[in-house]
Amino acid sequence: MTTRTISLSRPGRFAAAVLVAVAALFFGVTAFAAELPALTGRVVDNAGIIDAATKAALTQKLADFETKGSDQIVVATINSLDGEEIEPYANRLFRFWKLGQAGENNGALLLVAKNDHKMRIEVGYGLEGTLTDLHTKLIIENDMVPAFRAGDFSGGISKAVDDMVMVLEGNPEELEARGARNPPHASSIDPIVAVFLILWATMFFGGMAMAFLPPMFGTKLSPGVYKWLGMTFRYGRGPSGSSGSSWTTGSSSGSGWSSGSSGGGWSSGSSSGGGFSGGGGSSGGGGSSGSW
Repeated sequence: MTTRTISLSRPGRFAAAVLVAVAALFFGVTAFAAELPALTGRVVDNAGIIDAATKAALTQKLADFETKGSDQIVVATINSLDGEEIEPYANRLFRFWKLGQAGENNGALLLVAKNDHKMRIEVGYGLEGTLTDLHTKLIIENDMVPAFRAGDFSGGISKAVDDMVMVLEGNPEELEARGARNPPHASSIDPIVAVFLILWATMFFGGMAMAFLPPMFGTKLSPGVYKWLGMTFRYGRGPSGSSGSSWTTGSSSGSGWSSGSSGGGWSSGSSSGGGFSGGGGSSGGGGSSGSW
């Protein structure tokens, strides 16, 4: 198979270097996995955005809810995702904390990343048929987003927990009716996703253009050598001793990243709702995300 070698002029080399640097920075950031906090209770407010009274009320409410049924809801706030997307982070945290009961996977995680202005409700396998993606989307957009934009984190989280409990107790009608009265606005595309799409499109279509357009529209200098838009493109094996830098396109394979469910639960017998521990941990990405 013939390898295509392209010799670029100085502007072309500079543009290619910038593109490669930006892509490397982007993929390096997204590959980084943020640190997971310890499970210290039903409300883990590491970002410090929930007032003491609300935190105590939420803890008691969630303990009582778990005692009545067995479904488990945990609230977590963090300062930053450290460049990681909230969906994989929430899934990793859910599995690390092993939310829900073993064999039931009936846990749910409400996660808020303060500095990133993002939130997510992650739902375990066992609850996906009850606390659906539609319900979690309505809770985020109608309860959390307006309150967070007004600076009321405690109120937004408390209201979201109330609606999660209401749906899991088998009463989703009020939430659905509220959603029908207040249809969610179409959310704008995530900025990081937009950057990725732009970079991908630039590299893909740029590569296609350099492969096909110079021979079609450029000036042929010699066999396999074309000049187009101020750049010189050389196809095939270049002559020995040719000047200028060149780069060769090709495919490479890399190792994937995977996470396993590990870590223990937190237990306490001090609450009126009995002991609290994580024994489930299976979530396939059910739930919804949002931003404010």
